[in-house]
Amino acid sequence: TDAGGIVYYVNYLKFMERARTELLRSRGFDKAWILEQEHMFVVKRMNADYLKPAVLDDDLRVSADIIGSGRAWLDFAQQICRGDGGDELLCRAEVRVVCVKKATMKPAAMPPELRQALSC
Repeated sequence: TDAGGIVYYVNYLKFMERARTELLRSRGFDKAWILEQEHMFVVKRMNADYLKPAVLDDDLRVSADIIGSGRAWLDFAQQICRGDGGDELLCRAEVRVVCVKKATMKPAAMPPELRQALSC
């Protein structure tokens, strides 16, 4: 948080990144698997709406839902909500990530098993 106890807006992006990583883990692709691959995901585009601030000691819920996919990209709808039930929307975003080859950082098709597990 900042000096006023408000969560700094850039931290929302970190929370969303972690939610996308956890989505991959829930589909059987943990960080170790990802690091062994010749591909990785990078954020190409993000559109975020900050609706209300989170404050120190808030209980936050972060979601990541795949809403579109292609050979080399995934689109996510993400939300950050406050409360045990996630009933107060604080931030929402649409994020496009692109699969790239690590060696060249150029777009490349996702590995088939990953694409199959993540297709919407």
